[in-house]
Amino acid sequence: MNAQSLGIGTVQSASRLNYVYPVSQSINTSAVKSWLLSLQERIVSAVEEVDGKPFLRDAWERPEGGGGISRLIEEGNVLERGGVGFSHVKGSKLPPSAMANRPELAGRPWEAMGVSLVFHPRNPFAPTVHMNVRFFTTTGEGKDPVWWFGGGMDLTPYYGFDEDAKHFHQTCRDALAPFGDDLHPRFKQWCDDYFFLKHRNEARGIGGVFFDDFNTSGFEQSFAMTKSVGDNFINAYLPVLQRRKDTAYGERERDFQAYRRGRYVEFNLVFDRGTLFGLQSGGRTESILMSLPPIVKWRYDWTPEAGSPESRLYTDFLPHRDWLAA
Repeated sequence: MNAQSLGIGTVQSASRLNYVYPVSQSINTSAVKSWLLSLQERIVSAVEEVDGKPFLRDAWERPEGGGGISRLIEEGNVLERGGVGFSHVKGSKLPPSAMANRPELAGRPWEAMGVSLVFHPRNPFAPTVHMNVRFFTTTGEGKDPVWWFGGGMDLTPYYGFDEDAKHFHQTCRDALAPFGDDLHPRFKQWCDDYFFLKHRNEARGIGGVFFDDFNTSGFEQSFAMTKSVGDNFINAYLPVLQRRKDTAYGERERDFQAYRRGRYVEFNLVFDRGTLFGLQSGGRTESILMSLPPIVKWRYDWTPEAGSPESRLYTDFLPHRDWLAA
């Protein structure tokens, strides 16, 4: 499980929401937890139907408080590796990564819950995908709770297809449309900014949507928007996976897939603040690193041959663009 599901993946970006400390209001953590557990089960069931191999189930507890359920598939018929993790953890003091932009919250007890997933298909023509949705709240005697939602989904192809990219981005936009026309462009830009490897000066994939610190709509509306993102993941990804999982491929395509997977590893271990939070807060290492691909390669100063199918990923898909433009 990507530790970002623990709820702390904060980003500095031009499209970042201005964080607001909400006035005292009713928050329903039990409703959030119930939905997250249901989401995990629904996604696992849907993907099991496509793959044909069951996910294993690993429940765990965290000594400081809370625990989770990791659902994992390895060496499946379609997925080489995949994980859907649920976590609900608590602590008495925020770790440093959580306070980078909120030093005034130092010393507060906290509670975080979320679902995070990554699927790495075996077929190089089927893209890797990541999704997470999360809720975080701090508490303190005599203090109003400070809470927010976060989440999103993004697609990482190795060999890109326009129709896949358009379908994925259209589903993301449709998920946000009921909550305001301004959300999709803001969250798409946020995703483009966040999933970017600065040391490589290239995007990890073709993006999607990403948001954090979201509470400006009040609890019920913020929760509804987050649910819409999570509930639409199956619609966004499974049609793409079904379309590409049986495409013929050879060693050349597998080799390029392994090379590009290295970018995925670099991002998760160098830039992902959720991973840092999970490790700093004493999270379960197996679950935090469940998102990493099973086979990866690195090469020194390699570039694809001009005009090759591999080069098209760099020229036509990784540069940020509006996939839904007419």
